Amino acid sequence: MRLASAVLVALFFVAPSVRAQAPLLTGFGGRAGYGPECLGMNDDGSSNRLRIDGIFPSGLRFFSTTHTSLFVNTNGNITFSDPLPTFTPDAFPVAARPMIAPFWADVDTRTPGGLLGCRGPGDGVAVMGPACDNPANNGIWWYTEPGRMVVTWDQVGYYQCHTDRRMSFQLVLTAAEGCAGAGDFDVEFRFNRCEWETGDASGGTNGFGGTPAQSGFDAGDSTNFVEIMGSRTAGIASRLCTESNVGERGIWRFQIRGGSVICPDAGDACTVAGLTGACAMGRTNCVGAGTECVQQVFPSAERCDNLDNDCNGVADDGDPALLCLPGEVCTAGVCVGACFEGSCGAGLVCDDASGACVDPLCAGITCPEGQRCAGGACVPACDGVICPVGQTCTAGRCVDACAGLTCDDCTVCDDGACVVRCDMGASCPAGTSCVEGGRCVESACVGVTCGPGTTCVGGGCVDACAGVVCPTGEACSMGDCTPVGLPDGGPRPDAGAPSSEDAGTSPGFDGGLPDAGRERAPRAGGCGCRAGRGDAPAGLLLLGLGLVWSLSRKRSGGS
Repeated sequence: MRLASAVLVALFFVAPSVRAQAPLLTGFGGRAGYGPECLGMNDDGSSNRLRIDGIFPSGLRFFSTTHTSLFVNTNGNITFSDPLPTFTPDAFPVAARPMIAPFWADVDTRTPGGLLGCRGPGDGVAVMGPACDNPANNGIWWYTEPGRMVVTWDQVGYYQCHTDRRMSFQLVLTAAEGCAGAGDFDVEFRFNRCEWETGDASGGTNGFGGTPAQSGFDAGDSTNFVEIMGSRTAGIASRLCTESNVGERGIWRFQIRGGSVICPDAGDACTVAGLTGACAMGRTNCVGAGTECVQQVFPSAERCDNLDNDCNGVADDGDPALLCLPGEVCTAGVCVGACFEGSCGAGLVCDDASGACVDPLCAGITCPEGQRCAGGACVPACDGVICPVGQTCTAGRCVDACAGLTCDDCTVCDDGACVVRCDMGASCPAGTSCVEGGRCVESACVGVTCGPGTTCVGGGCVDACAGVVCPTGEACSMGDCTPVGLPDGGPRPDAGAPSSEDAGTSPGFDGGLPDAGRERAPRAGGCGCRAGRGDAPAGLLLLGLGLVWSLSRKRSGGS
């Protein structure tokens, strides 16, 4: 699990409004269509204790406790033990208040009252029930039915009575079906409109800066938590609307099984502590309520690729006679011709620093470890590599992304992530069918058995090396990229070119490639197991000096 990153303090933050991402669920009745129950206009208020054992007969098992009641809090979260008036989000983990927070920030559902200030009740006051005086927007509603509860924050503003920017989001709790135990449930965050992330009393100005919103789960035991990456840092609101852990913008889904949140980082790249070079490249694996970084790449003989293959702390430090062919030298991760009396072939120049004939665009360029120079730019070691089916390129090597990763009984590993098994309730995409083991495969290949070194495409068996472009110093054989001997073990395929096994049978990297020859079967639908995949969207952050506003209405620190 991750502790929240250091807070970026900004007195002025310019960010675009993000609207109309995930549609909100509606049609539940009530004034706004989000349900008949609501919290009236208020600031920092909460509902009364809501019994949920009629909705979820087994209760909701959240970390170490099974809960039969909860509180809906104005400030973008629900809690199980007590209501929560705190408006400035604390860094997870916190004590004694287990919570699920799609958007924990200083929500204010009162309306502007001109010179008289805000119109509506003040701190901690909320009128609850069908008679609550919610406007058509800037309200908090909920709807329940057997096995499901939907809480909606509809076009809510921020403290103090600001409605120039709005947030629209939902929290959906659903009893788990299929492979699930008593009290297991699924959680969905849906973000439709994301225009602010900080209230005035949390150090914000115009909805940004200060301590931005927190999104995730907290066990309330000061130890266990899961948060969406970027929480409590600038840009979190935009990220929640534009990104996803299931491939649908603005939608984030999680499974709670045995009380634990199935970690959203499963399959993410990570660094293995205590290891160096390629050996430090790993993938995150779920372990109970926590994670571990599983090593994916192991020591191998040095090759010319600007990677520390033998994991001794130095890249390309092997015997020069074994790194490249006679007459070549290893420079910047590429075997190139050595300068002969200061001269080189057409189109190349002699690089005095390395004594090698290089592309003039790369002369004098030094690339960081794991990259090589191509066309005057440093490119990753995996650039141009097309791995065999079932493998991904990591640290310049094609490896099985699921090696060493474990999933629970309801999920199966696919491309380094735990996804819901198709025989446990997840649907398969069009053109695919569910087979034993819970995976979705191409329908035409169901029941087709292919021999060693081949794979099924379109109902027929094809060479598993067709279209594969192995990393530098490797060639594809029997569906695997394996090192080729130098100089006695055979030819060295050029970087970015097809391996010798594919010569004459499949086009090269630059010549095009039929996708069917190398794509993996589509992923099963349902819950994904990642949060924070990909880069967060960049915003314009202007840091300046100025007056820090002091708001006496709320206590410092948000308690």
